[in-house]
Amino acid sequence: MIIWSIAFVLAFLWYLNLMAVRLDRLHHRVETSWANLDASLQKRAALALEIAHLHALDPVTNFVLISAAKQAREADFKERSAAESALSSALSFVEDAREFPPGSEEIFSELVSINDRLRTAVALHIEAVQSTRNRRNRLIYRILPLAGTAPLPMQYDFEEAFLR
Repeated sequence: MIIWSIAFVLAFLWYLNLMAVRLDRLHHRVETSWANLDASLQKRAALALEIAHLHALDPVTNFVLISAAKQAREADFKERSAAESALSSALSFVEDAREFPPGSEEIFSELVSINDRLRTAVALHIEAVQSTRNRRNRLIYRILPLAGTAPLPMQYDFEEAFLR
C-alpha cells in the first residue's frame, strides 16, 4: 500500500513537472514571437523614415510620417498600440497617394514585403498568446503556481488591424 502511494505521488509530481515545462515552452514561444514582431515593427518604422526623406513628398506628409515613425520607435509599453496604429495610418496614406517618386519603387516594394511579414508575425504572436492563455485558464494552472512569476501574456490592439 505504501509503495502504491509513493508511486502515485511520484507520478503526480512527474505530471506536474511536464505541465510546468509545457507552460514554460508556451511562454518562451510568446516571447520569441513578440521579439520577431517587434523587430519587424522596428524595420517598418525605419523604412517609414526612409520614405519620409524622399524629396518628392510634400512637407506636411513628410512631417506626419517622421513624427509617426519616431513615435512608433520610441513608444513604451502603454503607448505602443496607438503609435503603431498612427504609423500604419500614415503609411497607408502615403501608399494610397500612389505618387511614388522616380527610383523609389524599391523602397515601396520593401514596404509591401515588410507588411506581409508583419501579418505573419502578428498571426503567430496572436496564436501563441491565445495558446498560452488557454493553457493557463485550465484548473490545474489556476490552483497550482505552475506558471511561476511569468505574467499573463497580452495582445496589443494594433495586432487585429494587421489581420484585416
